[in-house]
Amino acid sequence: METMEIQKNQEAGTPEIKTVMRSAPRSAVLHYETKVSTRDLNLFYGTKQALKDVSLDIPVKQVTAFIGPSGCGKSTYLRTLNRMNDTIPGCTITGEVKFDGIDIYDPKLDVVELRKRVGMVFQKSNPFPKSIWENVAYGPKILGEKNKTTLNEIVEKSLRRAAIWEETKDRLHHSALGFSGGQQQRLCIARALATNPEVILMDEPASALDPISTAKIEELIFELKKEYTIIIVTHNMQQAARVSDITAFFYIGELIEVGETRDMFTNPKKKQTEDYITGRFG
Repeated sequence: METMEIQKNQEAGTPEIKTVMRSAPRSAVLHYETKVSTRDLNLFYGTKQALKDVSLDIPVKQVTAFIGPSGCGKSTYLRTLNRMNDTIPGCTITGEVKFDGIDIYDPKLDVVELRKRVGMVFQKSNPFPKSIWENVAYGPKILGEKNKTTLNEIVEKSLRRAAIWEETKDRLHHSALGFSGGQQQRLCIARALATNPEVILMDEPASALDPISTAKIEELIFELKKEYTIIIVTHNMQQAARVSDITAFFYIGELIEVGETRDMFTNPKKKQTEDYITGRFG
């Protein structure tokens, strides 16, 4: 199959600026450079429609949180952004998903290249039953890196970025399974960072962790957004309020409202959003 690497759009002059909330009143329109965008996105599992006409712009180097009740489509939408739904039999997608202006569902696109640039961290920490070093070096090795010195540098840099180097530097060749849950999740974040992504998808990354580990993950997210575009699914509205810049509320497969987090939580535009945030349902 012919492959096509994803290229950044580099036009002369200032970067194109798009709105995060397309249909919002003028006073509420948010202006950011867009990293990932979807237009009229529909997703079906067989005959069941899981996403309905979702149009959303994800801003660069911000934390965007998806909230909504269980089964509302937020994790399904997240997985469309690096084509994780490709592995599900009977999954059909229509509409448009673009990364730096490139259609990621183009049949010619190199999915391996896409997933190199759009990393993912799952709800349950899933380190490989290998050493800490092998976990972090896995992605670069799969992508063809063979130089041991270079791999050592990538491992150290990734573990430092994930704020877990001090806990691992003397145990690099020990099993990753000997870590606590919170440490394993930060190791999984380091593994995602090792391929030098531009976007990091996080599907409820702290839902299985204790409060102290959760706080460390949230602190890490705050630091990582200086270099990466981060998209997080969370069932915890307090967490969304703490870590995100933009919040999007999903309900029964539809994007109900999106806006700056401080506005969404203090002055939501839609009654459904207000009802969910105030605990009237969900």
